[in-house]
Amino acid sequence: MKNFILRTISGAVYVALIISSILLLDNSPIAYNLLMSVFITLGINEIYKMTSKEEAESWFIFIIDAMGGIGMFLSFYYMSIEEDSTHGLWLIPIAAYLLARCIIQLYRPKQNALHSLERSFFAMCYVALPLSMTNSIIAMSSPRALLAIFCFIWINDTGAFLTGITLGRHKIFERVSPKKSWEGFVGGIAFCIAAAFACNYVQILNDFFQIPRIEVWVGLSVIVALAATFGDFTESLIKRTLDVKDSGNILPGHGGILDRIDSLLLVAPAAFIFLALVIYNHIIPLQ
Repeated sequence: MKNFILRTISGAVYVALIISSILLLDNSPIAYNLLMSVFITLGINEIYKMTSKEEAESWFIFIIDAMGGIGMFLSFYYMSIEEDSTHGLWLIPIAAYLLARCIIQLYRPKQNALHSLERSFFAMCYVALPLSMTNSIIAMSSPRALLAIFCFIWINDTGAFLTGITLGRHKIFERVSPKKSWEGFVGGIAFCIAAAFACNYVQILNDFFQIPRIEVWVGLSVIVALAATFGDFTESLIKRTLDVKDSGNILPGHGGILDRIDSLLLVAPAAFIFLALVIYNHIIPLQ
């Protein structure tokens, strides 16, 4: 019971922070940028801890990588608000990180250079890049659309859990995640599609999220559900490979920050691709 209460409280705080920071984007990006910067820093730190059995990384390299991850996030933010970004100045923090990280490694002869660089660049690609892409999603759509994506992630998790625990019989990917079932997978998608129809036809929800067409709602819900499932499998694969139960312990009852945002790390690029095709190529007209 104590663990359930802790899990509920920490989960509620996590959700409240995300929702409030996104809603505040209408007036200021500070809260959202700060929250994502914290997520990036914690996520990189957890990558380091999970991969430190053979060779621990120094705090100096961690600070460089954390600054590089936050720099990447802010680069995507400034690119998203810049009306004329053809000059590419937003790439400077990313380029500076790449130069600094490689040059610093030259002066660390006692470490396995390839292993150290692999850890840093994996953290950048797996954690910092997907979270940075949320800025591009906001720029091409709206903060409310990003909030809808988060809601679909949570709805998929809830639907998959409820359906799996009651009807789950057939394992979907037992080698990686033995508790996941095909029934839960289908249930998560069904819950998301049902939520998509509700958001489209319930006027107050449609006005709030600002996504005007049912095709976009349904397409986005399915993309999120699929990518969220693969995101969960990907983190499970990483943990099984490294023989760890949780990525960390910062969230009581939930584990680490990567255990909470694992779905988002694949949902963000998948949703970005979908919305880019919808908006810029007019595959599904928004109006």
